[in-house]
Amino acid sequence: MADYVFIRKSRNIASSAVHVFLNILLGIGSVLITVFSSSPVLGIVLVLISKWRVFAVRRRYLWVNIKSNLVDLIVGISVVLLSFYAGNSLAPVHFILMAFAVVWLLFIKPRSSERAAFTQSLVAVFLGISATTIMTTNLNAIVAVLLAFLVGYAASRHVLAQASGKDFTLTTLVCGLVFAEVTWLCHTWAIIYEIDFPVETGIRIPQSAVILTIFTFMFNYARQAMIRYQEDFRFSHIIGPVLFGATLIGIIVLWFSDPMFNI
Repeated sequence: MADYVFIRKSRNIASSAVHVFLNILLGIGSVLITVFSSSPVLGIVLVLISKWRVFAVRRRYLWVNIKSNLVDLIVGISVVLLSFYAGNSLAPVHFILMAFAVVWLLFIKPRSSERAAFTQSLVAVFLGISATTIMTTNLNAIVAVLLAFLVGYAASRHVLAQASGKDFTLTTLVCGLVFAEVTWLCHTWAIIYEIDFPVETGIRIPQSAVILTIFTFMFNYARQAMIRYQEDFRFSHIIGPVLFGATLIGIIVLWFSDPMFNI
C-alpha cells in the first residue's frame, strides 16, 4: 500500500513538472517562433494546438467550448500578434510578453474564483484591444469593430458565467456593443502611447485599451454592488469608483490625446 501511494505521488509530481514545463515552453515558444519567422501564423497555430481539447469534442459542444475558452484564446493570440507587430528582432517588449505569457499560463489562467475571473477578463480586454488597435490601424474600421465586439462579449461573459447562473446574453451583447462603439470612435484617431525611456523598449499601449480596461473595471464593480445590495441598491454605493474611473477616462481623453502620439 505504501509503495502504491509513493508511486502515485511520484506520478503526480512528474505530471505536474511536465505540465509546468510545457506551459513555459508554450509561453516562450509562441513569442520566439513569431519573431524568428516574421509571421504570426506559426505562433497562432501553436496557441490553437495547445487548446486541442476545446476542438476535440462533438459538434454540438464545439461552440459552447469555444465560448468558454474565448478569454484564454484572446490572451494567447494577442500575445502572438503584439510580438509580431513589435518587430522581427528581439526587443525588451518581447521578453516582457514571454514572461507575462508564462505567468498567465501558470498562475492566472488556472484559477477559477470570481476575483480570478475578473482579473482574467481585465487582462483579455487590455491585450485584446491592444492587439486589435495595432493590427487594424490601416484596415477598414469594420474589422476593428467586429474584433472589439468579440473581446467585449468574451470578457463580460467570462465574468458573468462565473458569478451567475442566470441568463446573461443581453448583458454580454450590450458590453460587446459598447466595446465596438468605443473602438469605432477611436479608430479614426488612434492614439498609441510609446514607452521608450530610458531605452527603446518597443512597448506600445493604445489609448482605447486603457479606456476599455477602466470601463470593464467600473462595469464589474457596479454589477457586484447591485448583486450585494439587491433591492436596497443606491447609486451612492458605486459613486466613488465610478466617478474615479470616469474622471480618469476624461483626463486620458482630454490631456493625453496629443497628436504627437497619433499613429
